[in-house]
Amino acid sequence: MWDFSIGRTLGLMGQTLPFIAFRVVVYFAVAATFVIVTGVGAGVGWGIGAFGDTEFQAGSTAWGGVIGFGLVAGAIFFLREYVLYLVKAGHIAVLVELLDGRPIPQGQTQIGYAQGLVRERFAETNVLFAVDQIVKAVLAGILGLLQGLTALLPIPGLQNVVGIARAFLRIAVGLMDEVILGYLFRTRAANPWAGAETAVVYYAQNYKVLLKNAAWLTVITYALAFVVFLLMLAPAAALVWFIPNAWGAGGFVFALLFAWAVKAALIEPFAIAAMMDVYFRVIEGQTPDPAWNDRIGQVSRKFRDLKERAANWAGGRPPPQSAGFTAPGGPVA
Repeated sequence: MWDFSIGRTLGLMGQTLPFIAFRVVVYFAVAATFVIVTGVGAGVGWGIGAFGDTEFQAGSTAWGGVIGFGLVAGAIFFLREYVLYLVKAGHIAVLVELLDGRPIPQGQTQIGYAQGLVRERFAETNVLFAVDQIVKAVLAGILGLLQGLTALLPIPGLQNVVGIARAFLRIAVGLMDEVILGYLFRTRAANPWAGAETAVVYYAQNYKVLLKNAAWLTVITYALAFVVFLLMLAPAAALVWFIPNAWGAGGFVFALLFAWAVKAALIEPFAIAAMMDVYFRVIEGQTPDPAWNDRIGQVSRKFRDLKERAANWAGGRPPPQSAGFTAPGGPVA
């Protein structure tokens, strides 16, 4: 069925409770900011609408809410690389340490230790963000390559099935870019571009196992998020009553926001930890397959860009020596 252990993954979540709490604060603060600024925008629009008739006031209230929502969305878009740097990457770094059996040093907070690991690997936020964005593009290219390989199989209707599966797996691949960041932390990669190149090749040569587990985790993640969304509909609808000239779609949108916050703060880290566990075990003892390196390079311009950046990398410093990782139970079949 799947190759990750729910119990082991929940145990990892328990060991990173400080970071889970940090994520809860960050993502729920974002959701609350959306609600508050949207409400303020609607209130301003309602006040401006008082200079016109009822229809004008309703329209200006709605536009005020939309503008407030858009302002927050724009701010989050510009701050996304800092969220990745401070929140996601730090949590991934701690999860890798725990997966490798390395405890947090005495006298350091988990969050402070994690931020030190991130600074050690990525002194600048733009390097981490650039690696993450290119890896996402390369992973999308690998899906295209896999779909192309199925075209060679003489099975009627296979392409339609693969097309549907590919749309679903594009969502599932969203887990893998953060798993690849985990590989960079685990290997103490001095050259993040070369490390990402190797990690991507490992992903491609083990795609059957990794896509299967990513697909299961995607189903679990979105099923739980949908349940949270349903639970949030009533309180979100209640919030809308505080907005002047109550915004009809507000309850639905706010419920989506809080479901997203729960997914990002609590559900997503579970999926990433489970996926990293599978990935580290399945690649144990392997070496990158040059044939897959060539195949990816032929179909993905971003992968060629990744290789070029790896070749031209002049920053960083030699990584410290670290013990290898051997997971309980041996490699995944």
